[in-house]
Amino acid sequence: MATQYEVEHNIKPSKGGTTRRRQVDMSTFTSHLHTVIDPPSTTTTQQQEPHNNPHAVPNPGDISALFRLLQDQFGTLAMTAPNAQNRDLLRDLVEVLELDVAHPPTIIPGVPQEYLDGLDRVPRKSLKQDETCPICAERYLDDQYCLVVELPCHHSHRFDLECVGPWLRSKGTCPLCRKELNKKKVEKRQEDEDDEEDDMDGLYA
Repeated sequence: MATQYEVEHNIKPSKGGTTRRRQVDMSTFTSHLHTVIDPPSTTTTQQQEPHNNPHAVPNPGDISALFRLLQDQFGTLAMTAPNAQNRDLLRDLVEVLELDVAHPPTIIPGVPQEYLDGLDRVPRKSLKQDETCPICAERYLDDQYCLVVELPCHHSHRFDLECVGPWLRSKGTCPLCRKELNKKKVEKRQEDEDDEEDDMDGLYA
C-alpha cells in the first residue's frame, strides 16, 4: 500500500521498498474509522450528514473498538521502545486511551481529514540527522519518503504523519502537550470574525 508521501507526490510505491517497522498502521485505523463515522461531506460546510436518523450516534462498542485499536498499536510500540522517553510517552497515551475504551464518547473528538491534509509539511532538508518521531522513535531521514508534519501548538512538535494521524483523528489534541487543536482553530476563527465586524462598525461611526 502506498504511503501518504507517495500519494501526495504521485510516486509509485516500490515492490521491494522498505517500511519502517515501528510506524503506526494508519490504514487499519482509517478503515475502521470509516465504519464508525459517516464519510466526509462533499459540501462546502464540511459537515457530516446522518444516514437516515438525524438523532443517530455511532455505536459505543464501535467507538470503543476504534480507541482499542489505536491503544494496541501504541502498546506494541511501547514494548519495543528504544529509550525511556519514548516508552513513557507511549504508555501515557495508552493510559489516556483506556478511558475512551472503557467510557467511549458519543462523538469522536478528533480532527477531520482536511485538518491532516492542511498541516504544515516539514521539508526534508530542514530535518536534522538524528531527529526522531516522538511516537515511533525512528529517525526521519532513515525513511526515503518521510512525511513529517508540524503541529500548530509548537514548532518543535513534529511527527511522522502516519504516526500522529490516528491520534489526531481520534483525540484532536497534540500527543505531547495535549492542546486541543480543533478548539483553538475555532476560537481563532471566531476572533478573526469579531475583528472584521469591529472594522465594519468603524466605517459607519
